[in-house]
Amino acid sequence: MKRIIGFIGCGKMAQAMIGGILRSNTVHSQQIIASARSQETIDQAAAKFQIQATANNRLVAEQADVLFLAIKPNLHAQIIEEIKHSIKKDAIIITIAAGISLQFLEEAFHQQIKAIRSMPNTPSLVGEGMSAICANEDVTKEELEEVIHIFSSFGKVEVIEEKLMNAIPAISGSAPAYVYMFIEALADGGVKNGLTREQSYHLAAQAVLGAAKMVLETGKHPGELKDEVCTPGGATIEAVAALEKTGFRAAVLSAMESCTEKTTSLS
Repeated sequence: MKRIIGFIGCGKMAQAMIGGILRSNTVHSQQIIASARSQETIDQAAAKFQIQATANNRLVAEQADVLFLAIKPNLHAQIIEEIKHSIKKDAIIITIAAGISLQFLEEAFHQQIKAIRSMPNTPSLVGEGMSAICANEDVTKEELEEVIHIFSSFGKVEVIEEKLMNAIPAISGSAPAYVYMFIEALADGGVKNGLTREQSYHLAAQAVLGAAKMVLETGKHPGELKDEVCTPGGATIEAVAALEKTGFRAAVLSAMESCTEKTTSLS
């Protein structure tokens, strides 16, 4: 890919994406430029990724063919006002913030733009991200394929209707946090039963990774896979019954509902 990729904002999510893009050799480090407010972040990103990093948002906007707005939702209006006269005519503008709609982007820039709304997640850093994207009518099929290629460089991608985007943070954008809590809880149980902390984290994390891979690669329903582990009268079904008794599924659904409500309120 010959395009220049720009990031306004270079926090954890942006760095996860940059790391994935470079590791997959989608572009060279010289084709990425990023801006950040703190000099510490600028120096860190430049040293870590060998990219051009700056405090000048307009400089990034002027150079980028694909421009990621990797900033918090409440900063979009301010940053867009700053850069709207600096973007390239055919630049593809991509927000990664929860609740920022395509209509908001179009109206904030006060001009016809190629806009994409996305929701990636932090496992992008290790090439196992899950991103959902949608585009406005000004993005061509070929341009959308290019964007899909960028997101595919650090994980999986789903193109969905925008009306469904507010549901994405709860199921994939924020979900790694729930999974980390689950892994931590499993590890605590391992330590309680005599395993070392290091052993417990390793065993728990690999079990979660393997289970997820089983769902993705076998095509079986998660319930069917669960049933295959639960032998009659065995220890696993006892554990499953305890999880059901303490509202495991209900807790997850409640967390997702809270996440979606917050995402909607940011719109």
